[in-house]
Amino acid sequence: MTGIESVFRKHEGVEPVIHAAGVGHWFGVQESRLQVLFSCDLDLYPGEVAILTGPSGSGKTTLLTLTGALRALEQGSLQVLGRELKNMPPPAQVALRREIGFIFQAHNLIDSLTAADNVRLAMQLKDGYTSADYAQRPVAVLRDLGMEDFARAKPGRLSGGQRQRVAIARALVNEPRIILADEPTAALDKASGKQVLQLLQQLAAERGCTILIVTHDARVIEAANRIVNMVDGRIVTDVDIEQQALVCDFLKRCSVFADSSPSLLADIAQYMRAESFEADSNIIVEGDEGDKFYVLIGGHCDVLHRDEERTERLATLGPGDSFGELALLRQLPRAATVRAVEPVRVLALSKDRFLQAVQADSSLYRHLRKMAAISF
Repeated sequence: MTGIESVFRKHEGVEPVIHAAGVGHWFGVQESRLQVLFSCDLDLYPGEVAILTGPSGSGKTTLLTLTGALRALEQGSLQVLGRELKNMPPPAQVALRREIGFIFQAHNLIDSLTAADNVRLAMQLKDGYTSADYAQRPVAVLRDLGMEDFARAKPGRLSGGQRQRVAIARALVNEPRIILADEPTAALDKASGKQVLQLLQQLAAERGCTILIVTHDARVIEAANRIVNMVDGRIVTDVDIEQQALVCDFLKRCSVFADSSPSLLADIAQYMRAESFEADSNIIVEGDEGDKFYVLIGGHCDVLHRDEERTERLATLGPGDSFGELALLRQLPRAATVRAVEPVRVLALSKDRFLQAVQADSSLYRHLRKMAAISF
């Protein structure tokens, strides 16, 4: 299996930790109800650090709080740790929240308790700790965040950034399976922000913790392996950084994209989706309306044309070859059938995204014109 094939298969057989399908949400009542989320779909897997980005008011924090069972789900399905949130009874919501670490901009620390005691308080949500754990774990987590010297300080003696680090320690002390964070580094300086990000990455890599962060902080975005962009209550892009890098590298080696700019390749890569076809199955069928452009990444296909009573094989395609562009460019039915000779894997780009790419890149337009042997 090639590198690009394996990265698209890395989640096969793995259940998502967070699975959102068709999630919608409204604020207000009756005639003043305002819809703020529209059919949001999202799957997050163990060990992923995912960033929710987008303009203010785009619905990021609403989606985050729904995921944490802090709001009632109104529309769609939202499964967290295998449990459906729709119509979940309050006791079950409380039990679920105990498995999630929450980090929000409001520190919500108890002023009368020390930093260590604020962290220790969260440990009471989880069974099985010994007296030694209660004594040692809060200090150990504060040490990881550079706050060991302030373990006995109360919030009133701490700066905003220090209070934020205590709040982060409180969210991490129980080693949750999920961390939901809203601008966790906004109040932190460069060094402190780096410490927090390193700790979150470590939790993801070593313990398989799934981390979902709402942020505009470029430092956090650089630490992510998924970037999900929201606009006006909709998820408009969902980019797996590793997949995008491998797709860009693969496309650069395809003749059709040889002269395309890195920015265009990056834009195309984020919209391409992997599809699989079994041997002897048709990927496209002669006479059908064209809806996608394809690049073959694994296996081989035959290009077939039926002429009266005879089917002629026009070509055999292999990894790196592209097909399906003619019907899209000319707004005509498919001119041939493409059939899998063996199990194949392709990258598919929708018609609209394909035509946008062609309009944006004259070199791609020329390559496709030459390949299809057509004039416009």
